[in-house]
Amino acid sequence: MEKRYIMNNSIKREKMMQEESKGFGNNYDHEATRQFFRRWWKVLLIVFVVGAIGSGIAAWLIKPLYKSSAVIFPTNSNRLSKAIMDYHYSLDFMDYGIERDCEYAIQILSSKRMEQAVCDHFNLMEHYGIPADNEHKLFKLDEQYRSNITVKRTEFLGVEIGVLDQDPQWAADIANYIAAMYDTLCHEIHHDRAISAAEVMDGVCASMEREIDSLAQLPKADWRDKLIAEKCSQLADLQTRATQTRIDKNLEVSYKYSVDYATPADKKAYPKRLLIILGGSLGAVVVAIFCLLIFCPNKKEE
Repeated sequence: MEKRYIMNNSIKREKMMQEESKGFGNNYDHEATRQFFRRWWKVLLIVFVVGAIGSGIAAWLIKPLYKSSAVIFPTNSNRLSKAIMDYHYSLDFMDYGIERDCEYAIQILSSKRMEQAVCDHFNLMEHYGIPADNEHKLFKLDEQYRSNITVKRTEFLGVEIGVLDQDPQWAADIANYIAAMYDTLCHEIHHDRAISAAEVMDGVCASMEREIDSLAQLPKADWRDKLIAEKCSQLADLQTRATQTRIDKNLEVSYKYSVDYATPADKKAYPKRLLIILGGSLGAVVVAIFCLLIFCPNKKEE
């Protein structure tokens, strides 16, 4: 009897637990929600309308910005002189740049040197309305520049230069100037390196020429002639490299293929006024609901 009694009690407990688990999560009082909105719908409607009006006024006060974009493909970073003069050189300088060249281009286009050149050429501090006597003028200029000018890689290893500005013509001019300035900065970087390399190469060639002259003063012997021949071969190779370096130092070539030039936009890119109005209205309603729930708790109807 005791065992049967214990088994009956355990079965009853299991049934009760199953019934409780079935009802778990479904005991939300929807009537309280309906009562809340029946009570406050007029207030929420007024808040929605006022929020829409306020957001609309704010949206119309925001000055529109126009976007222009230029797209370039960086060229292969192989040396032009070596590609022309060395028949055993397998890489073609006419090829499109690989991912590495695309990353190099993004770094140069986003550099401080590029920013300084653009700001000086277009006098962006005055254009953005930053007072010249402002204590943090350079910080504000950099912040405005970075927010209005973007450089990013495209899906097919190109580089897109995007510019936002209140004047569509200015936006197009800045984007095209940055694309053109890319060649200038690349040439300056390569020119500086080529000058240093040329100086080193010329010094090594002069030293080897003196060494060959010294060997030529020694008595004639097979080992001397063999050593002079080896030195002359090394000197010829060094002189070829020095010639290539001098060509790279003075050569001005384009380091990009221009795919799309920037043109003035005929439609604003920012702000999206409808989204601002909708977001402001819904945000005001959400805040109003929280305030009503906190300060005016709902009372159940009797």
